[in-house]
Amino acid sequence: MRALILTAALLAAAPAVAQTSCGGSFAGFVEDLKQEAVDRGHAKDVVESFFRGVREDRSVIAADRRQGVFQLPFTDFAQRLISRNRIEAGRRNATQWNAIFDRIERDYGVPRGILLSFWAFETDYGAVQGDYNTRDALVTLAHDCRRPEIFRPQIFAAIELHAAGDLDPQTTTGAWAGEIGMVQMLPEDILENGVDGDGDGRVTLKTSVPDALMSGANMLVDLGWRANEPWMTEITLPEGFDWSLSGLPVEKPVGEWARLGIEARSGTLGPPDLSASVIAPQGHGGPAFLVYPNFRVLFEWNESFVYVTTAAYFATRLEGAPVFDAGDPAPGLADAQMKTLQRKLADAGHDVGGIDGILGAKTRAAVRAAQARLGLTPDGWPTPALLDRL
Repeated sequence: MRALILTAALLAAAPAVAQTSCGGSFAGFVEDLKQEAVDRGHAKDVVESFFRGVREDRSVIAADRRQGVFQLPFTDFAQRLISRNRIEAGRRNATQWNAIFDRIERDYGVPRGILLSFWAFETDYGAVQGDYNTRDALVTLAHDCRRPEIFRPQIFAAIELHAAGDLDPQTTTGAWAGEIGMVQMLPEDILENGVDGDGDGRVTLKTSVPDALMSGANMLVDLGWRANEPWMTEITLPEGFDWSLSGLPVEKPVGEWARLGIEARSGTLGPPDLSASVIAPQGHGGPAFLVYPNFRVLFEWNESFVYVTTAAYFATRLEGAPVFDAGDPAPGLADAQMKTLQRKLADAGHDVGGIDGILGAKTRAAVRAAQARLGLTPDGWPTPALLDRL
């Protein structure tokens, strides 16, 4: 789920209103939304048209709670998402849409591998865009009290798209979280970064490949993508590497990493003055990568570490990198074990970001601190041995 930013001036300048933020009667919640939309300056007939027939979709809530795939370790997650068919389809699409990718690389500095990777993972190159009603999904998630601050603003952006004739609240469908089109963009992102790539005067992300790809590239640039810089390189590490230097919080120039004995497994490490971090998604026994500022930008598209790492790696594959060296990582933890670990770490005073069974950035940092305290290799990869020690 893409991290969100405020977009149109209409949204930014909205007056303060005292509506229910979430929960309560669904019908009453919708009436509050209608009034807030009018207070924001939307025409009453447009608002009524947008909300006509809106319903709470409990399948959306179920999908929001059902995200266990993000608990898989990197090598398993990558194996699940990266198939021979996806690689071959990526290469075919790169050839078919070569002129568009050339234009994107020239105008935006976003490489085709990155866009192909997200296009593949989000919708299988447009084949599976989701069949949830977009309006109902957004209103349902805004009514639910888990993350209303994320989804409520998207409703007003969707109303603006509807007013412009770019979203039919009755028929527009997409992902369960309200994203639309081949690269799955939220309404605010469409307002801010939608591009008419095929020149027909409309931004049509569900059916136009040029529109979808160029809009995705424009959004990445808006999020901070640095033109013509790398995002990830698989590396080999020297014997005796100080694993306390691994992890996204530690950044050093590429030249300094090279002096510490880090080498690219294929190709080169990148410009010596470019900032980079060493990540090892499954600890010191598994694959390792050097990642650069553009890698961090991808977390604005999806907040999951394993998803972003896999998408970034797949992008390198599509641009010619070899299959990663899986190594021999130590076994990880099952869901119940991970939650037990998070509870123990939290009880010891660490901020793990929630007891959810997912190895996120805060849990990794807490694991690394616990490993260092216990005299274990501080690589941020939780193992049964660490759980036993705790």
